[in-house]
Amino acid sequence: MNLTGVLAPIPTPFDRSGRLDLRRLRRALGGWLQHPLAGVVVLGTSGEAALLDDVESGRVVSAARDAVPSDRTFIVGTGRESTSTTIRATKRAAQLGADAVLVRTPALYKNQMTDEALLGHYTAVADASPVPVLLYNFPALTGVALQSWVVSQLARHPNIVGMKDSSGDVLQISDFSASTPERFSVLSGSTSTFHTAVSMGATGGVLALACVLPDACVRLFELARAQQHAEARALQQRLLPLAKLVGTVLGVPGLKAAVRLAGYDAGLPRPPLVPVPAEGVAELQDAMTEFVERA
Repeated sequence: MNLTGVLAPIPTPFDRSGRLDLRRLRRALGGWLQHPLAGVVVLGTSGEAALLDDVESGRVVSAARDAVPSDRTFIVGTGRESTSTTIRATKRAAQLGADAVLVRTPALYKNQMTDEALLGHYTAVADASPVPVLLYNFPALTGVALQSWVVSQLARHPNIVGMKDSSGDVLQISDFSASTPERFSVLSGSTSTFHTAVSMGATGGVLALACVLPDACVRLFELARAQQHAEARALQQRLLPLAKLVGTVLGVPGLKAAVRLAGYDAGLPRPPLVPVPAEGVAELQDAMTEFVERA
């Protein structure tokens, strides 16, 4: 399993009535996999996982597994609010062919998600999982943050192999990298700080922008790993306006609109999310003007 490089957290296609569209999913995956991505993540935040039921989630995993070749890493998001439902989702994903699972922190009862609660949750999931587990730290979304000492403890578990950190805090990424075993991979979830994150020890990234500009994201990783810092900084600055639009400004609907502008078809966001309005699409077009990648 390759946790070095850039993985794309792909959006889940829905049609105009909000129904799952697996034909679109397979076709879009065929386009993304023409690029030098290390792999893909399905049913993550960008995949609108919270808006799918368990049956739909299984259909997405099965269809994507059929389309993703064995030489690319295939990760499935299985985080749920309870430990037991997370374990069941993880076992289903493993049965359907996931190489690893990405488990977000539970968020509904955020005030009760103490360090001890998170240690117990992730340990139980890793004990039960047939495939390797990656932690997922995204405090801006969940309101729950994994502390460095908790990650250090969990990284000792033989079935916890890494984490995705979407905090954007590169100093924290440095802490995670320094306090965990060498076999433990820290993946950045932020294009805006990706160059610095790799310089601080991240082994790669799970970047939403890789669904729009996969070659540019891979190039940014290669420059950072080669310590060609001036070129890496320049490329990251060029990517920054688009990264912000598909991240914090326009969110998942913005990602789907940008994906469509790049020549892929990931359908529409599922209600209650709504498509990006015309002015938002125009902003995306402006930010993408200098990039010529196509599906």
